[in-house]
Amino acid sequence: MTGIHHNPLEGKSHFRGVWVFLEGRKGALRDVSIQLIGEGRRIADRGGVPLTGVLPGHDVEALARHAIGYGLDRVIVVDHPLLEIYRSRPFTKVMATLITRHKPEIVLYGASKNGRDLGGRLHAVLETGLAADCVKFDIDEEGNLDMIRPSFGGKSLAHILCKQHRPQMASARRNVFLAPPHDPTRHGEVVRETVDLSEADLDAKLLEFKEFVREGGVRPDEAEVVVSGGYGLGDPKYFGMLQDLADLLGGAVAASRKAVDSGWIPKEFQVGQTGMTVRPKVYFAIGISGAVQHLAGMQESDKIVAINLDPKAAIFEIADYGIVGDLFQVVPEFIRQLKELKAGRGPLIAPLATIA
Repeated sequence: MTGIHHNPLEGKSHFRGVWVFLEGRKGALRDVSIQLIGEGRRIADRGGVPLTGVLPGHDVEALARHAIGYGLDRVIVVDHPLLEIYRSRPFTKVMATLITRHKPEIVLYGASKNGRDLGGRLHAVLETGLAADCVKFDIDEEGNLDMIRPSFGGKSLAHILCKQHRPQMASARRNVFLAPPHDPTRHGEVVRETVDLSEADLDAKLLEFKEFVREGGVRPDEAEVVVSGGYGLGDPKYFGMLQDLADLLGGAVAASRKAVDSGWIPKEFQVGQTGMTVRPKVYFAIGISGAVQHLAGMQESDKIVAINLDPKAAIFEIADYGIVGDLFQVVPEFIRQLKELKAGRGPLIAPLATIA
């Protein structure tokens, strides 16, 4: 974003509107796309401009009409058999063609694997900037998009502006923004566009597609209950105890950055600015002190239950329920009483009954 290269789309006054790249999957929108529609609506309304969704795919017109209900003014559909499954080159060609043709001022992508791949390719093709993994957006005094993302390992937030080039592009993490409600009565326009695609636009021929299914149950960023462990566990073996609690509650295990950095649990379980963002109904913070970068990834949970020996731990400042005590006594007691409850014996402990 230094302006070294000539931007073929310069002339900022010609750019108008906010676009959201829509990811379809099994006839439904990815949740990060829905969340971005809500944030895109806020940005578009602030600038008094239309909000457009872009949906490359195959036989997706019904999905496009459904997407309008989340707050879009229109959806641009490019329908082609080669777009049925995400592949880098054809999707990049479609988006680059549409952006050059219509000149949106802002384009937002979900920071999914596909969204990161697409945004990264497009910023090179279009010679514009891209701020990745944003957690917040604002508009500065000059009308530029203020793209805010974690920096220095999540210890601070960087404000990124793309003043010289258009479109301004950014990707945002899943669960950072709230999904807007769906209004089936909302009216909008579905615009059908064509882009020339052929087998020559493919890097490889697709012989078979098998969808990856995650082992070990529900993901933390999809679970209604998350049981998260920190450095206070003292040993990675105690994540087994947290897994027992999560299993009883139908939830998923997660971890703080310090537990991940210690090699106790893989990074895909990390919650925080440099990990995932979760919004469960109940978040258990067990042996977690409450560093700022961790709070950023879970503080929007409906209910937060903290268990920590230190009564001055920062996690208690945002917890709805706090237990000052030895987690190695408290958690086994939770597990014991939950097992008794499931077996039809004995009452549920009062704090947990209130949470449930």
